[in-house]
Amino acid sequence: MMLFSEVRGLRVVAPAGARPLGTVTSLTVDPASGAVSHLWLRGSRWGRETVLAWDAVHTIGPTAVRVLTATAPDTVPPRHDLLGRRVLTEAGTGHGTVRDVAFAPETGRILAVLTTRGEVAADRVLGLGDYALVVRAG
Repeated sequence: MMLFSEVRGLRVVAPAGARPLGTVTSLTVDPASGAVSHLWLRGSRWGRETVLAWDAVHTIGPTAVRVLTATAPDTVPPRHDLLGRRVLTEAGTGHGTVRDVAFAPETGRILAVLTTRGEVAADRVLGLGDYALVVRAG
């Protein structure tokens, strides 16, 4: 298990000892699959932000994310950073804000969302938009 906060700021490197591609700024979650779908990074050259599909991730370690390819995906999803996002139930009741997200680094599967009001199981996540993360009431 790993936390989103542990991955943010890690160097992203390609295989075979290539120069770092940048550092992780955010992870995008696909609520339908319940898994991380994309990795956002700020490049070491020109400081531009780019995105990689989760399928490009080979391993995540304590000091770096190793990717198989640095090729950007054909389609880029909207960037909805979960950390700090408001949490609402499907009825519109507030459930705090997202403090962190626990996930399996091997698969990207979300295990739990840690909010200011406690832990929300991954199977309760219904959707994610510009305004809030929507969860099923517990």
